[in-house]
Amino acid sequence: MTVASILAVLGAWFGFANPVYRLPILVLLLPAGLIVAAVRAKGPGRAARTGFWIGTLAALGNLYWAALPVHDYGDVAWPLALPMPVLLAMVLGLYDAAFTALVRFAQPRLSPWLFGPMAGLAYASMEMARGAFFTGFPWLALPAALAPWPATIQGAAFIGAYGLAGLFACLVAWIAVCGPLSRPGLVAIAAGAALFIGGNLRLSSPPQRDGTVHVTIVQGNIDQSLKWNPTAQAETEDKYLKLTRDALKDAPTDLVVWPETAMPFYFQDPGVLSSRLRDFVDETGIPLLFGAPAYERLPDGTPVLYNRAYLLQPHGATSRYDKEHLVPFGEYVPLGKLLSFVHKMVAGVGDFRPGSKQEPLRDGRLALGLLICYEAIFPELAQQRVEAGANLLVNISNDAWFGNSSAPRQHLDLAVLRAVEQGRAIIRGTNTGISAAIDPRGRILAQGGLFTALTLPCPETPLVSETTWFHRHYALITWSIPVLLAVLWIRCLTAPARISPAPSRGQTL
Repeated sequence: MTVASILAVLGAWFGFANPVYRLPILVLLLPAGLIVAAVRAKGPGRAARTGFWIGTLAALGNLYWAALPVHDYGDVAWPLALPMPVLLAMVLGLYDAAFTALVRFAQPRLSPWLFGPMAGLAYASMEMARGAFFTGFPWLALPAALAPWPATIQGAAFIGAYGLAGLFACLVAWIAVCGPLSRPGLVAIAAGAALFIGGNLRLSSPPQRDGTVHVTIVQGNIDQSLKWNPTAQAETEDKYLKLTRDALKDAPTDLVVWPETAMPFYFQDPGVLSSRLRDFVDETGIPLLFGAPAYERLPDGTPVLYNRAYLLQPHGATSRYDKEHLVPFGEYVPLGKLLSFVHKMVAGVGDFRPGSKQEPLRDGRLALGLLICYEAIFPELAQQRVEAGANLLVNISNDAWFGNSSAPRQHLDLAVLRAVEQGRAIIRGTNTGISAAIDPRGRILAQGGLFTALTLPCPETPLVSETTWFHRHYALITWSIPVLLAVLWIRCLTAPARISPAPSRGQTL
C-alpha cells in the first residue's frame, strides 16, 4: 500500500472512537488518502481496487466489535463470528471502491475548481448510499468522528451530516491534490478556518428555548445474558425502581427515562409487574418513559412482536412508540424463509416487526420524538420526528450487546450529529452506557460511564420548537447532492481527458 493509503486507514482508525487513542481531526486523512490514491492510480479499475482495500481496512478497524454480539449472544463459535466484521467491512469497502473509481475518471476531465466539488459530492453521495441500500448502515459518517469538537460540526445544521462530509471531502481534495499553496488549496484552508470560526460563533449563540425540563436518566446495567431470564424479571424491575426512588430524593424531575427493553416482560399484560410500574408513577406523579417488548395478534392468532417504548403518565394514561427501523439479524432476519438457518443467531431476541407511528409522545409541554437504539444513526428518522412536532428527542438503547468496545462511544457520536442537524436536545438513556444529555448544538450536558448502574440528572434540558435550515430545506439539500453529482458526471462524460502527470508527492499526501 502507498503512503496515502496507509494514512487513510490510520486516519479512520484513530479519528473515530477507538479503545487506544483518538484525535478526531485525523479522520480527514480518510477522504484525503482515498482521493490521492485514486488520482495516482493508472486507471479507474486500479483506483477501485485500491479504494476497496482502504475502505475495507478502515471499516474493519472501527467495526471489529460486530463479532461480539454474534459470538456472545448468537451462540456462534469464534471461527464463524470473527469473519462477520470482515464481511461487513468488505461490503462497506465496495462504496469506497465506487468513490475512488469515479474520482479517478473525473480528475483529468475537470478543472481543479470543479474537481473539488465533484469529489465532495461523490463522497456525500457515497455516505448517503451507505445509509439507504440493504436496510442502511451509515455508521461511519465522517462528521461523527468530529463530534467531540462541536465547533467543527455546526455546518450540519445547514447542510446535514452527509452534506458536511461532502464539504470536508471537497476541501481536502483541493489541498491534497492541488497543493496547500495553490489557489484552490488556499481557498480550502480559508474555508476550513471560516467553518471553525462560524462554528464557535454558533456555539456562543444559544437556540431560542420554549422552556426547560428536568430529566433523570436511569442506567440499570443489567447483564445481557440474564436480562431475558424469567426468574430475573422482578429483580430487574426492583433495581430500576430503587435507583429511581433514590434519584428522585436528590434531583427535581419532570421526566424519568429508562432504556430500551428496560422491562423484560410484556407490560401490556395485566399482572403484578405491570401494576407496580403504574403504582410507582401514580405515587411520584412523574411520567416514566421506558422500553419493553410488546405484541399484537393477527386475525389468525399469530403473534407479532414489537420493540416498544411506553410513556406512562400518572393516573393510567399511556402512549407508545414501536421501533420503525429494525436491526437486521438482530431483531429480524432478512429473507427469513430463505435464511431460516440463521434464526439461531437471534433466538434470544425474537423476530420483531417495524412500527409505523412517528408522532411524538406527549405529556403537557413535552413532545418526545423517539429513536430506539440505532434509529439515531439515520438522519431521516430524526427529521421525521421533528417534522411531527417533537421538541425533545429521546434515544433509548441497549448497547450491552457490544461489550466494552468502541461501539457505545461511536453510537453516542452519531446521536450528537442528530442534535445539531435538527436543533434539538437529545436525552440518551442506555442499559450499560453511554447515557447522556446532548444540547441542540451538540454539546454533552451530562454523561455517564460504561457498565455501571447509575442515575444521571439532566437539569435545564432545553425544549425547542424552532427549526434549523437543514430541517426546513431537508428535501432540497438531500436531493441536490446526487443531482449536482449527476450534472458534473455528465460534464465528465462529454469532456476529453487532459494528459497531465500525476500529482507530485510534494503536492499531495
